[in-house]
Amino acid sequence: MSSPKLVEDKVVESSNSSHVLVSPDETLESASAKISSIVLERKHPPFWWVSFAIAFALLMGLLYGITILFAIGVGIWGIDIPVAWGFAIVNFVWWIGIGHAGTFISAILLLLLQKWRNSINRLAEAMTLFAVACAGLFPLLHLGRPWTFFWILPYPNTMGLWPQFRSPLVWDVFAVCTYFTVSLIFWYIGLIPDLATMRDRARTRLSKVGFGIISLGWRGSAIHWKHFQTVYLILAGLSTPLVLSVHSVVSTDFAVANIPGWHTTIFPPFFVAGAIYSGFAMVLNIMIPLRYVYRLESVITERHLNCMAGVMFATGLMVGYGYIMETFTGWYSGDIYEQYLVINRAIGPYGWTYWLLLLVNIVIPQALWFRRIRSNPVSLFCVALSVNVGMWLERFVIIIVSLHRDFLTSSWGIYAPTGWDWLILFGSVGLFVSLVFLFVRFLPMIPMSEIKEIVAEREEEAA
Repeated sequence: MSSPKLVEDKVVESSNSSHVLVSPDETLESASAKISSIVLERKHPPFWWVSFAIAFALLMGLLYGITILFAIGVGIWGIDIPVAWGFAIVNFVWWIGIGHAGTFISAILLLLLQKWRNSINRLAEAMTLFAVACAGLFPLLHLGRPWTFFWILPYPNTMGLWPQFRSPLVWDVFAVCTYFTVSLIFWYIGLIPDLATMRDRARTRLSKVGFGIISLGWRGSAIHWKHFQTVYLILAGLSTPLVLSVHSVVSTDFAVANIPGWHTTIFPPFFVAGAIYSGFAMVLNIMIPLRYVYRLESVITERHLNCMAGVMFATGLMVGYGYIMETFTGWYSGDIYEQYLVINRAIGPYGWTYWLLLLVNIVIPQALWFRRIRSNPVSLFCVALSVNVGMWLERFVIIIVSLHRDFLTSSWGIYAPTGWDWLILFGSVGLFVSLVFLFVRFLPMIPMSEIKEIVAEREEEAA
């Protein structure tokens, strides 16, 4: 039987290791107080106000751009034949990809019993909802008449009008709506125990009533926890295939078309790997500043940064393999159009985007081979930002470069985005960041119940 001194030495030794999930200084009370105070305290740091002001200004730019778009039409964008979608589909695929990390962290890592997900899954789940909301804007905006969007829904009507179910754009509607619905339910169910904690800790009558209503009468009884864990596990099982299916469906928008550079069977796994790659990068870009500003280093530890960087790096290597196979299959196919596409990507009018893509998406992330980079917040933030830029460029190369020169030289053209394209792109970023900061302000961004579970297990082992 181990002596108390030996047990104490083991606890101290584990706390000094980079593998610790929660700082040994954290107790059940301090963990709840630190996280709940971010919401319940009236004063917020200047960082929150400045960042929210910038994001809100971009959001106002988005609303202005949408107003002009509705008044004049999609002609204010740079789209033209042969590039008929442009930034709209680039942004749509980019935002959908970013939304994959939340479900991956919450569902798949939960089923794999990876406890390092506990400190970051709430923020990642919220990020998923906001990214999908941003993605859903662009197909509607591109309709030109967005008030007729219900025409792509299968509903009984006197005109006998039904969607074309062989169109992958209709598949997108069902896939994205299903993904958003399940992710929303999964996020809200996981939030209920923490909402009850916020209800009990709230100081004002309005906060107590508000948190009391949305906590659904949670009292933390054994029967409550039993039902909660059962439902949470079932939803994780439902969400897991969605991570693989949703972006696979999005990739079929391209794969079913007979356009050089699109008509390839590698797209579904390639797009899923890229989605998780960009999603983890966005989680890091959000989490690292919040971790520093709100002093959450004891909850979001070095191990979390290292594990997230490892998953991001692994999926980045898969994306790099996809680039190699795209080039190889283009050459090996013997198809002159596919072979020309490979050449056009490298030395054509948009060749600079292709080489910049390889730099920021493949070369710079090779720094993640080194543990010092993976565990350093500043360097990891820069690499993650590089990945997000690179994944947007990847969608640009896949869509724009493939469309602007296809089979007939008579139909070749150059796509030049206008200021309205850029305004709506950065405006969607403003919408996303605004929603993130409002979430941080009004709801707990870290699951207190799961953090307290880790602390309780550690204290029991130490005792």
